[in-house]
Amino acid sequence: MEKKIGKNVSSGAKKVERVEQEQKLQAEAAGTASKTRKPAKKSANKSVTKNAKKSAPAKKEVRVQKAVKQEKAAAEKRLEAAKKKAERKEKKLMKRAELKQKKLEKKARLQEKKLAKKEMIAKKKAERKQSLIDKKAALKEKRVERKAEKIARREMLKNESKAEKQKRIAREKKERLALKAKKRESHDRAREERAKAREAARVRKSENKKNKREHKTQRKNRTAGFGGWLAAVISLGVVCLALATVVTAGGFRMNDMNVAEENGYRATLYEMLSVSEDMDNNLSKLRVSSGSNEQRKLLTNVLVDSALLESALERIPVDAATGTDISAFVNKTNAYARRLLGKLAAGHTLTETERNTLIYLYNVNDKLCRELNELVLNVEQGELRAFLKGAEGSVSQKFGEMGQTSKESPEEIVDAPFSGEGNVQENRLSGLEEVSSARAEELLRGYLQGYHLSEVQYTGETAGRDMNCYNFVMTDESGVELFAQVTKNGGKLAFFDLYEACEQKNFTVEGCDSLAREFLKSIGIENVEAVWLSDAGMVADITYVSFDDGVLGYPDMIRVRVCESKGRVVGVDAKGYLLNYTDRDLSAGLSEAEVREMLSGVEAEGGRLALIPVDGEEVLAYEYLCTYGEDEYVIYLNAQTGEEEEVFIVRNGLQGRYLR
Repeated sequence: MEKKIGKNVSSGAKKVERVEQEQKLQAEAAGTASKTRKPAKKSANKSVTKNAKKSAPAKKEVRVQKAVKQEKAAAEKRLEAAKKKAERKEKKLMKRAELKQKKLEKKARLQEKKLAKKEMIAKKKAERKQSLIDKKAALKEKRVERKAEKIARREMLKNESKAEKQKRIAREKKERLALKAKKRESHDRAREERAKAREAARVRKSENKKNKREHKTQRKNRTAGFGGWLAAVISLGVVCLALATVVTAGGFRMNDMNVAEENGYRATLYEMLSVSEDMDNNLSKLRVSSGSNEQRKLLTNVLVDSALLESALERIPVDAATGTDISAFVNKTNAYARRLLGKLAAGHTLTETERNTLIYLYNVNDKLCRELNELVLNVEQGELRAFLKGAEGSVSQKFGEMGQTSKESPEEIVDAPFSGEGNVQENRLSGLEEVSSARAEELLRGYLQGYHLSEVQYTGETAGRDMNCYNFVMTDESGVELFAQVTKNGGKLAFFDLYEACEQKNFTVEGCDSLAREFLKSIGIENVEAVWLSDAGMVADITYVSFDDGVLGYPDMIRVRVCESKGRVVGVDAKGYLLNYTDRDLSAGLSEAEVREMLSGVEAEGGRLALIPVDGEEVLAYEYLCTYGEDEYVIYLNAQTGEEEEVFIVRNGLQGRYLR
């Protein structure tokens, strides 16, 4: 700051110095002039002249000194002004520096607050994440415990004797009755308490009215005083205090009831998830199970699980539409499991169509189970509370999605009636002579001579319930791989499949039918009739049955796949035909016209005779293609009694239609 002040006053100081130097120079000049000047003549006028000359420099010196003083005073004033200006500027700079420092400090404090807030948010997020992990672990542990309990119970049930089973059933029935009676008692007690509370409120209200009337009468009969006012104030205070106590206690009780209700619904969600997972396991096992005993056990578990799931669903406050959709699926699963149990109990086996239906039920239940698991793991207390109050939110949305999932229709399975029945009555292959694998390979090359096989490799045997087959893997001259099975008894081509890239539709359905018949003729099967077509993509899947004396033999079923792009057979399944076909004595007891009169409520065209499998037996029936409104059905009536044996819905879609 001192350097700045020096710069501001330097001009005044220099001016003073300059004036002093000028005075000095003038003085020196005056002295020199006096020395060089010649001595004047002494006269009378010399003294006057000399005095005059002497007085002139003196006056000039006075003026110079005066100017110097004035200049010094002005310089001092300028110096003081410069100092004051510098001080003001310094104060201003200091004030600005202080403001800047305050701003920096404020900014630092805000930054610290932001960092602290971020740390707090991160901490809370980590706590919530850990809490969720803990909840998931607890839920998983609980599920494991329940599963272990169920497994233990099943093991106990499996190993218990008949007497123990009777005792257990009686004990469980007694416990259920006791629980039911306890619930009834609790409901009756609650109802009585509510009635008593209403009666007490009525009596209290009546007494209050009576007291008011008496108090009003007393006020009229006496003059107002300070004591009455004080008593009234005290009474009002007591009443207000009592009312506040009642309201507070009621609020606490209401809060406890809400918490208990929320916990109850959450427990119901856990129960639904556990039952759904158990049903998912049983349906998954049913997809691959082939033993009747195991199937009965699994279907019984599905029956119990579906009943428990329906019971739990009734305790969840979902909207009517969603509840109806999910309940419809659960009830459908229950009814289907019950029907299959009855069929297995009668000694029959599950068909391919029934297995496909079980796969559909498994797929839908699996999606429901995953959606329910996501809901249980991620639902928060606030969202559950909002759902219980009827508000729209993530919980109601998730239940809506589950309702839509339960409405999911099965994929269109275009299948011929009575497909997948397998062996019916006597096994026709069992009486044929066994052939060696080498002979089977020789026969296979003859069956597939038009496929230009370059390599045939024997890969072992397949021992099935109805037939044993040799397995072969082949490649043609283009490197395409084929797979075939030849029966051990008789050396018949039972199955054949290859992957053919079919990208264009170059052949019609009629053309594919002709190609399929030619192939069947080459392997020794001629008397067939096409009954069903699945036109999926560029591959025609045609189902044939035997056709002797105008009678369709559905147990003798063959499925042939034809590539519509290249016009050759790419798949054959002739197991039904090989197992069941034989010469039969087919005679109907009733005429077609007599049986048609027994149809009611539908419009039917002329029927034709068909041999159909019913409960493991071959039954001669009349087949009718019927319409009811816009729907089409295939109905089979017994040719001997006219009784209805079977009803199928015709699937008219892009991928399939029924063939006359």
